[in-house]
Amino acid sequence: MAKATTRKGAARKPPPEAELPARILQAALDLAEEVGWEEVRLREVAARLGISMAELHAHYRDQDAVADAWFAVAWAAMLAAPPEDFASLPAQERIHLIMMRWFDALAPHREVTGEMLSTKLYPSHPHHWVPMVFNLSRTIQWLRDAARLDAPGRRRQVEEVGLTGLFLVTLAYWLRDDSEDQEATRVFLRHRLQNADRLMAGIWGRRPPPEGDTP
Repeated sequence: MAKATTRKGAARKPPPEAELPARILQAALDLAEEVGWEEVRLREVAARLGISMAELHAHYRDQDAVADAWFAVAWAAMLAAPPEDFASLPAQERIHLIMMRWFDALAPHREVTGEMLSTKLYPSHPHHWVPMVFNLSRTIQWLRDAARLDAPGRRRQVEEVGLTGLFLVTLAYWLRDDSEDQEATRVFLRHRLQNADRLMAGIWGRRPPPEGDTP
């Protein structure tokens, strides 16, 4: 196979196997920034890296799998080790910190992230809908665990429904947020969490019950 060349004509060696999935992801994101996610073609991604389509396919079955790898970056950021004083923070502060990690991780390619989600929701892509529902559910479950929300029973169900709605409305806001460092999203999320805290206090009282924290 002939070596791929850069725009300046210098030879580019195929990346080491261990680094290849990350390089493929980054090349796809860079191309999407230029042409839009819908116009990304995996053959062009392979060409940019100087690899064959077979080599790319060994790591990503299709373009949707590349998108999933991008969202996995946000999961990893969300679940990274928390600050030392994390456990002593109020529940709404813990939720804010963990959820903003997800948005911060995707911020370098915010518009492309929105295009990925839109592509997954195409009427012609029903095979993507069910995995999206399960991925959303997993995201909320990991969010609860990372934020140390341990309430069982009915309270847990209310938390899950509330956090799902909160995550989705914040996602919609974030996709339109062009403020520096996502500051508008941070304020938006903080206000919604304060409202949720008042609502939960109205249901269960200001003191948390023995089974868990107040979100």
